[in-house]
Amino acid sequence: MKELPASARAVVIGGGIIGCSTAYHLAKLGWTDTVLLERKKLTSGTTFHAAGLVGQLRTSANITQLLGYSVQLYKRLEAETGLGTGWKMNGGLRLACNEERWTEVKRQATTARSFGLEMELLTPKEAQDLWPLMTIDDVVGAAFLPTDGQANPSDITLALARGATMAGASIFEDTEVGDIEIDNGRIRAVVTARGRIECERVVVCAGQWTREFAARFGVDVPLVPMEHQYLITEPFGVPSDLPTLRDPDRLTYYKEEVGGLVMGGYEPNPAPWAVNGIPEGFHYGLLNPDLERFEQIMELALGRVPALETAGVKQLLNGPESFTPDGNFILGEAPGLRNFFIGAGFNAFGIASGGGAGMALAEWVANGEPPFDLWPVDIRRFGRPHFDADWIRRRTIEAYGKHYTMAWPSEEHASARPFRTSPLYARLKAQGACFGEKLGWERPNWFADLAAGETPQDVYTYGRPNWFSAVAREHRAVREAAAIFDQTSFAKFSLKGRDAERALSWIAANNVARRPGSVIYTQMLNDRGGIECDLTAARIAEDEYYIVTGTGFATHDFDWIARNIPAGLDATLKDVTDKWSVLVLMGPNSRSILQRLAEDDVSNKGFPFGTVRTIVVAGRTVRAMRITYVGELGWELHLCVDDAAAVYDALMEAGRDEGLANAGYRALETCRLEKGYRAWGSDIGPDHTPVEAGLAWAVKTGQATDFLGRAAIERQLAEGVRKRLVCFAPDEPGTVLLGRETIYRNSDKAGWLTSGGFGHTVGRAIGFGYVRHRDGVDSDYVLSGTYELDVAGRRVPCTPHLAPLYDPTGSRVRS
Repeated sequence: MKELPASARAVVIGGGIIGCSTAYHLAKLGWTDTVLLERKKLTSGTTFHAAGLVGQLRTSANITQLLGYSVQLYKRLEAETGLGTGWKMNGGLRLACNEERWTEVKRQATTARSFGLEMELLTPKEAQDLWPLMTIDDVVGAAFLPTDGQANPSDITLALARGATMAGASIFEDTEVGDIEIDNGRIRAVVTARGRIECERVVVCAGQWTREFAARFGVDVPLVPMEHQYLITEPFGVPSDLPTLRDPDRLTYYKEEVGGLVMGGYEPNPAPWAVNGIPEGFHYGLLNPDLERFEQIMELALGRVPALETAGVKQLLNGPESFTPDGNFILGEAPGLRNFFIGAGFNAFGIASGGGAGMALAEWVANGEPPFDLWPVDIRRFGRPHFDADWIRRRTIEAYGKHYTMAWPSEEHASARPFRTSPLYARLKAQGACFGEKLGWERPNWFADLAAGETPQDVYTYGRPNWFSAVAREHRAVREAAAIFDQTSFAKFSLKGRDAERALSWIAANNVARRPGSVIYTQMLNDRGGIECDLTAARIAEDEYYIVTGTGFATHDFDWIARNIPAGLDATLKDVTDKWSVLVLMGPNSRSILQRLAEDDVSNKGFPFGTVRTIVVAGRTVRAMRITYVGELGWELHLCVDDAAAVYDALMEAGRDEGLANAGYRALETCRLEKGYRAWGSDIGPDHTPVEAGLAWAVKTGQATDFLGRAAIERQLAEGVRKRLVCFAPDEPGTVLLGRETIYRNSDKAGWLTSGGFGHTVGRAIGFGYVRHRDGVDSDYVLSGTYELDVAGRRVPCTPHLAPLYDPTGSRVRS
């Protein structure tokens, strides 16, 4: 048996498709001393029993790009390695069997075009011509993506393994990792029964074993093994070039296999597996079929493919697959442990993702960052609830059951709630709050008028939803009177130490070297100038900053700041989220309401915009920050959790005759769209710079202080940019914008919307998106074009704007 090397540049743990793809791509990057360790045999975990459908379209442009890379890799892999892969680019069909699903499919086709895929919309008969085995009595329409396909999971994995060794990597089967040596937070070696390998980088691609293994080293990987069943028929004359078929209204999928069919689906009552741990030695393992649970899928399938009734059954396969709480896979460097990377939780589309995920993970390992923004799958999107095994299991069961259900705009999860609540939860619920959830926190999305008989419950649609008028009420309160938002879920950090200013000045793009009492809105950039964080920093003292960021970015932003504090500086970052509640008081009447309760002067002179003060409100000490995300006069009131209820009650009483109303996150969204405020994760992110996003005013290039990303920003300011964030207002008043609609400039495709919604003050839909052109984009270029948006297959004329649609004062912020 071949001996293990004494050292390696990187060790990949796990010999499924993700591990083999990662090793392949690391070796292709020149990391020829990469070692892959598999505890049993390659593919013997869960890869060998995957169904093998390869679809590409996702709601994220970059994840779609990643899956598209898989297709390009699989097309050339057999010629490169000499091993068959079973790859067939036979296309993929998706059916719609009701009008709402047809709207969803048409919007998916628009998204596909936005992301560079040509998805064709078909009539039922055209779909049947491509897939003659099906009945179409209930089909409204279909979409066909010609570049989708299918592959043999084991064959394609072995080809990747061959390609990895051809490029210089080493692969060792029957080699289980017993431990990882870590010294002062640094990985030193991987330890196996066959020997020890010194290394500084470990990539864990261990499938359903990843959560338990990573937890031994303090890394949380929220995934759950779920039973997934599919049927393989005997051959019955199925054409070899038959496209893959997804029939989401019947919860089923199909692919051709050796003249027969593979048919599986996603039942609404799925079963988690190995709740008490994966059995010792489990490999090449299948589970006993659950005929009763599969019967519901079979009945739905027979209604679509009657030939299944007489086709012989070769096998009903039941195998465990790793699923996650949000249905997206998990990639990236673990927060809190340098050079410990994860690639796991692929939700039954690991074959489709395998090529691209391995490429992205390899570049992340080699370069210290992913090749592009991968936030939807980044391990840092998780937080506190994802350490709770029961929470993860309940949420993942829901996510599995929704795999083929309608993907409604603004849809919320229902399981494992409530988990984290603010002190106002019961009060707000009694006043009609309809709650959403973010990172385990219950947050009011909107408020029903209980006296008028409204029910605080979301009714989802692709048209105007049932909360539209309620959000309009709250929006008007913000603009015309005052509203109070409970934003206790904000993530909050303390950066403290003698060198806090030096550390934050390096990490932050804006000037944070201001006197205590200042509040600074700033981005934090990567080396390419891309926006990694978008937050506020309040200078509390000479040696302390209080940093506030979005609920969902708690883990990501803490990790980014912590890992970029220059070595040797006295600056300690601490998460203080649970110590503070946040009441956000906004609107033209907010000052008079606050002044009734405050012992301090809150006039514009006494409390200017962009400042933080410790004041007394209703007898309680409050850290008040004058800042806005809605474009109106207002304050964020940060206060002790125990004082939140008393201050809230006092504010509501003081504002009773001034029109003060409760407001939720959906009103916050409509207000920020009108004011042109950017949202990280949609409008801005690591692939967008402040110059491209119209935020160059918040970058301190006019000062001598160096900061992370400065060179990239100065280069763009000197040379110009190839994309620019633009606001679009459709000319048709009833247009519903959701994001990802294709932008056409002078009839040429120019980009897509990053976010969309409705502005209740301006009375129209609003969308934001980047206009792109390889020769450069400036203001004249943007405003000289004639624009249309593709909305579910319809071209809607629209008007571009570089200034906010709502700006009554002619300035960015009211005084």
